[in-house]
Amino acid sequence: MKIGFIGLGIMGKPMAKNLLKEGYELVVLDRNKSVTDELVRLGAEIETSPKAVAAKTNIIITMLPNSPQVKEVALMENGIIEGAKPGTIFIDMSSISPVASKEVAKKLAEKGIEMLDAPVSGGEPKAIDGTLSIMVGGKEKIFNDVKDLLLKMGSNAVLCGEVGAGNVTKLANQVIVALNIAAMSEAFVLGTKAGVSPELIYNAIRGGLAGSTVLDAKAPMVMDRNFKPGFKIDLHIKDLTNVVEAGAAVGAPMLLTNQVLEMMRNLHENGEGQNDHSALVKFYEKLANVEVTK
Repeated sequence: MKIGFIGLGIMGKPMAKNLLKEGYELVVLDRNKSVTDELVRLGAEIETSPKAVAAKTNIIITMLPNSPQVKEVALMENGIIEGAKPGTIFIDMSSISPVASKEVAKKLAEKGIEMLDAPVSGGEPKAIDGTLSIMVGGKEKIFNDVKDLLLKMGSNAVLCGEVGAGNVTKLANQVIVALNIAAMSEAFVLGTKAGVSPELIYNAIRGGLAGSTVLDAKAPMVMDRNFKPGFKIDLHIKDLTNVVEAGAAVGAPMLLTNQVLEMMRNLHENGEGQNDHSALVKFYEKLANVEVTK
């Protein structure tokens, strides 16, 4: 069975590599020729359009920036919808609006194409080592059919409900991650301003109720001044924008999310958008005129 993989960016490339390592045959597509050439050297086949990828495969995975790109690849001219056979499974692993997921799924269903929305959490490190958390929306049977495939890219995959539920769950995840980073930044700047070492604060609290995966992943980066992106601020802005829009659509208050979104937008305007989202600390550092270090 051949698998289509469209979108070989910071997350998609290592995910595709893991599938190749597991012996899957891949047909890949990306605008970056150097990346597709790298995958071809590892055994993948390259195609020139989503339609062509779909024509050669039974399962197609996409890992794209946002809703417009997913709609274009899936539904537009030379899109998946034009090349896929009835019974094809489309797995969108991008983080997009749940409203868009439902729209795409409805149009694909008219052609007999099944869809799962299956966004991931874990960033580049977990994409590389194949331990992503995968949140899935769609039919239970379709999920069960591809669960083994998903678990070649992640350590767990959970069916959260119908199509769109995967992205609702991912948005909830992104809220919690963003607010954790903001809280950590606020706390470490307080410690620095008050003359207490952020490293000592981190070591003292990480085993208690304030400890978290976010804290353990991001605190060392901040203190080492390492803002190489595992997940970029600009991407988190995209996700939180989708959160706010989804909240407005269902009537859910997103007060803290709106505040952190504005902080990230400020950082984007100051040239920090391509840095890791742990660079949120710089928003607080600028206000307090300090730098959080060991």
